Amino acid sequence: MKYAIIAAGEGSRLAHEGVTLPKPLVRVGGETLIDRLIRIFMDNDAEEIVVVCNDRMTQVAQHLATVQRDGLNGRPVPLRFVVKSTPSSMHSFYEISPYLHGGPFVLTTVDTIFRETEFRDYIRAFSLCDADGLMGVTDFVDDEKPLWVGTVTRVESGALSVEGGERRVEITGFYDIPPFSLHSPLSSLLSPSSEERQFISAGIYGLKENVLTTLNGCIERGEQRMRNFQRALISDGRRLLAFPFTKVLDIDHASDIEKATQFIVHHS
Repeated sequence: MKYAIIAAGEGSRLAHEGVTLPKPLVRVGGETLIDRLIRIFMDNDAEEIVVVCNDRMTQVAQHLATVQRDGLNGRPVPLRFVVKSTPSSMHSFYEISPYLHGGPFVLTTVDTIFRETEFRDYIRAFSLCDADGLMGVTDFVDDEKPLWVGTVTRVESGALSVEGGERRVEITGFYDIPPFSLHSPLSSLLSPSSEERQFISAGIYGLKENVLTTLNGCIERGEQRMRNFQRALISDGRRLLAFPFTKVLDIDHASDIEKATQFIVHHS
């Protein structure tokens, strides 16, 4: 399995709040964000890890060069990294996409914090997945501008189990606002799942190689942001399933660092 990490953001909000380190080198639970992901990916049979960081993050590029040369905690890492500033996360994805051909891959942003046991289950499910993508989702909302995910749960004989039982949680769309209002009198009729759960994107993308054609189309049209790439997947008729994580955090503010550290300590 190939893995990829988008680590090209500048972390401007963290800097404004007094965090002097580049976001990938911020420490949570005793590890830098970038090292934590690399370790977890190695624990899940990474054949190659591809990272993109911006050209203003000289500390990050130097750190990655050290990991590439010396490994991580004495463990050799099949690491490739690209140093380039980009206008959006989707463009960062595009810059490393030439190295993601040849099979399925899992892409995350550098500040994605999740339970390692759930990630292991996710990778197993993705390895058995016959759809174009298995997207990590969560019903835990702690984001200023979350990307809401429309889903429908189908019960099928022999279907991939991604939520318990023989069920497929299929993705129907991506939205800037919740697709089903909890206050609507129609919510009980239109709810996207039997549990009436409303999911947001967890920033974890398991994708097959064919979706890179959709990515190229987005770039050619001048689109930006990963959420627009995800919408384009639906528009292009790609079949996407959802894998629910109980809780996923990201690091946008200085206060999030302590939240993430406590989460890791309690779920390690």
